Amino acid sequence: MIEIPYLFSFVPEAEIQIKEQPLPRLIISNWLVKKALSVFMFTLGYRKIWGTGDFEFGKPLGKGRFGAVYLAREKKTHFILALKVIFKSVLEKAQLEHQLRREIEILSHLRHPNILRMYNYFHDRTRIFLMLEYAPGGELYKELQKNHRFDDSRTATYIEEISDALMYCHAQKVIHRDIKPENLLLGLRGELKLADFGWSVHTLSLRRTTLCGTTDYLAPEMIEGSPHDENVDVWCVGILCYECLAGYAPFEAPTRMETFRRIKEVNFKFPPWISEGAKDLIAKVLNRTPFMRLPLKEIMEHPWVKTKSRRILPPVYNEVET
Repeated sequence: MIEIPYLFSFVPEAEIQIKEQPLPRLIISNWLVKKALSVFMFTLGYRKIWGTGDFEFGKPLGKGRFGAVYLAREKKTHFILALKVIFKSVLEKAQLEHQLRREIEILSHLRHPNILRMYNYFHDRTRIFLMLEYAPGGELYKELQKNHRFDDSRTATYIEEISDALMYCHAQKVIHRDIKPENLLLGLRGELKLADFGWSVHTLSLRRTTLCGTTDYLAPEMIEGSPHDENVDVWCVGILCYECLAGYAPFEAPTRMETFRRIKEVNFKFPPWISEGAKDLIAKVLNRTPFMRLPLKEIMEHPWVKTKSRRILPPVYNEVET
């Protein structure tokens, strides 16, 4: 675990002063990405203290209740990244300091091509800045909205990628607990990037009972307040697969309580355009009994995934020592 000794020394909030600058259009190739990442990682190796003066700020990439995410360029190496800006005062009011601390601790140890990388963090009197990998494809949620639904090949590719990322997380004793299209980003080559570990936890030997996550993606055991483990993430893979293919979540209902009822009863139907192979996979994952759900490794080896997926590992992760 990393130490964050004075990260949450709160002071009255000051007005954020970030001047957006038009960053030059990126000319991207495998060689350029590999070279830029190598130089930037070298810079990270010797640089001990970061500040806003080390970056040029570009357009906002997104906004949330605690702050915003900006496109940024590190001045020395010209490396493009995303800076997540979080206001300390807002965190304090929500009493979520521990949640951010845990997210930083977990992200600092994760290295996987389908997990959004956190390079480092720094803070000033009023704000915390997370230095994150830039995912130029944006949110999977927006891509799904634009396309309404995805075909078998694209969906199977995403399912293989998210399953591999979660297998890695679980091997590191980490449960994500908030899988949803809004928390999945698309990288340079369209590859999936698991992001936002705000609800994630270290499992160790403890089974959790906290109700967290997004309503449509909650597993039955979480709704019932029963102890849960990494199988809640497996459940979410089934929900994600269904939503990508159908264009909507399987247990959607007019009210939250009705959605909960449908989830607990595993009451859903397939639209006619979903293939038999996809139906078989989803049915085996969306099992009410956690330990009966198809394991992540078997999801990746399922015939529908094996025949439809077009996953390609980015060369930068194979060749660059990170």
